[in-house]
Amino acid sequence: MKIVLTLIIALLPGAATVFAGEMRSGEELISAMHKKYEGKWYKTLTFVQKTITHKPDGTTSSETWYEAMSLPGKLRIDIDPIDKGNGILFADGKIFSFRDGKAGAGRPFVHPLMVLGFDVYGQPAETTIAQVKGMGIDLSVIRKDKWQGKDVYVVGAKQGDVTTPQFWVDKKNLVFVRLIQPAGRDRKSVAETQFNKYQKVKGGWVALEVLFFVDGKATTTEEYSDIQANVPLDADLWNPEKWTSVDRTYYKKK
Repeated sequence: MKIVLTLIIALLPGAATVFAGEMRSGEELISAMHKKYEGKWYKTLTFVQKTITHKPDGTTSSETWYEAMSLPGKLRIDIDPIDKGNGILFADGKIFSFRDGKAGAGRPFVHPLMVLGFDVYGQPAETTIAQVKGMGIDLSVIRKDKWQGKDVYVVGAKQGDVTTPQFWVDKKNLVFVRLIQPAGRDRKSVAETQFNKYQKVKGGWVALEVLFFVDGKATTTEEYSDIQANVPLDADLWNPEKWTSVDRTYYKKK
């Protein structure tokens, strides 16, 4: 009887996909990502980032960035030397750039890498779904593929399409590994971001290496170190009016 029932279920439309635990849409994948780590993923994160810029002439330059994150949606970047007051702030759906401690006018911005790499685990799936749709990614298109030798889900583009907006997720751990989006003022270039070398961190994961490309050419490499999760952080770190007055030694917390 059990064998017969199993065969009947397997023959139902779409049942094989569900039974095998496969994803049928981007919405379903985002929901699964959230559910897998709900209540487990870290709430805050700090790290030191070596930011390497690849120049057209083949040379490189590097800077040290100190970063603090609070999920969902808040990211502070202090560029060394911190006393100069240079940096970038993402908070409350806006981006602010600071030079010599002074902020330019904030503008609306939803950070796609924050959404897919971090916020998806710390906010309702419905919120992430709406944000990803806002990136122009078609959540009805999903397929399986291989990436760096591992099984992945690809959302937004069919096989062989590496220009349409899309994101890639590791099938086993349900972590974000790749994003492809249009870039440039005319939106005719193709920007690619990779999250590589994942490391487990207090209920979640962190990619120790982030690579950026435009039209296949490397533009920036980010290398993370001194990673600390679930450390207490001052809420004023994400207040643009207190950019330089707040205690900025968050990166020294243990």
